[in-house]
Amino acid sequence: MSTPPLKPRSSGNNLTVRSRNRRTSSVGKIDLGDTVPGLGTMAESKESRDASNERMKALAKASENDMDLLRKFWLTYREMSYRHTWLTPLLILLVVYAAYFTSGNRTESNPLHMFVAISYRIGETDMYGKGIKDLSFVFFYMIFFTFLREFLMECVIRPMAIMLNVKSKHKIKRIMEQVYAVFYCGVSGPSGLYIMYHSDLWFFKTTPMYSTYPDLNNHFHFKIFYLVQAAFWAQQACVLVLQLEKPRKDYKELVFHHIVTLLLIWSSYVFHFTKIGLEVYITMDVSDFLLCLSKTCNYLDSAFTAPVFILFVVCWIFLRHYVNLRILWSVLTEFRTEGNYVLNFATQQYKCWISLPIVFILISALQLVNLYWLALIARILYRMLWKGIQKDERSDSESDEENEEQEEAEAVKHEKAK
Repeated sequence: MSTPPLKPRSSGNNLTVRSRNRRTSSVGKIDLGDTVPGLGTMAESKESRDASNERMKALAKASENDMDLLRKFWLTYREMSYRHTWLTPLLILLVVYAAYFTSGNRTESNPLHMFVAISYRIGETDMYGKGIKDLSFVFFYMIFFTFLREFLMECVIRPMAIMLNVKSKHKIKRIMEQVYAVFYCGVSGPSGLYIMYHSDLWFFKTTPMYSTYPDLNNHFHFKIFYLVQAAFWAQQACVLVLQLEKPRKDYKELVFHHIVTLLLIWSSYVFHFTKIGLEVYITMDVSDFLLCLSKTCNYLDSAFTAPVFILFVVCWIFLRHYVNLRILWSVLTEFRTEGNYVLNFATQQYKCWISLPIVFILISALQLVNLYWLALIARILYRMLWKGIQKDERSDSESDEENEEQEEAEAVKHEKAK
């Protein structure tokens, strides 16, 4: 009796064969750091997809009167802003900038000045004080960063990723997020180092942080850098805390990190510890630049992934641990002995027994999150150096990609069912 021919396994069988072997699978697990997903890369929900379909159906209907035309205009705008998330913040920016620059009054007497430019200039000098108007500046530039991020990701970075022959939608989204972070940190990091170089803090000196306290006034470049950074972090925190994106594995740690960072920004600015804040800013920006660059190289399957990642690890340990620990040590050893150590509300002297533990706890909390991420980095480095291509396992990015493809397939089925 002849043996029947072998039948191929059905697609429903649980046993599948994966022939894909990723050279950089270990580095692909870099799911850590300060980067928050953007609005344009968020997963499309069923509710938003249905709402978009309803708008398109309403736009396809014939217009019977002027009210229908106005309604269609509104629906068109809503659909355009849904597809292009940078549109609404751009319109707000254009209106405010146009009103400010055409007014002919660019002094602080103009109500729009507090939004567009920094306030509290001291005479004709380049020094600036502090006040409640600084919140208006931060709020306005939160809108600016919303526009900048979404516009660059959609109109610049996405086309670049497609030109580089990246096919996966998931990879394109991740590249959009990481390249924007590379762009921002590539500007903010050197800017912070430039300001530090022209101050008494170079290179991460700790004594001047306390000897010149209180720093009631700041130079133009120092103040604008500080407030722009505050706007950047506040904008990221809004996207993160509102959970406009699907939470990633270290979501709780990332939320905690942003809360601590915003508390450090607010307290250091209000209570005049801005020199401490400047050094912390630089440690985050420079290390994040290399982290996001290594992620980008990984998504592009670049041969530079490993060297950039190793350089990132070295800088991360130096900046986020060595420098941060030096700052922590200075809080314990120099906070009381260098400069004034007194509580005086009249002269805004807050370097005292109350602020010492608060400063120490906040920086320590930031260091704890960095230590958690350092453990993840060490595991990634170990897998990359000692296992490398021999470790054929699925990365987080591959798993996420499959989930997104599955969601898209389900959405198509849902539309066909209608």
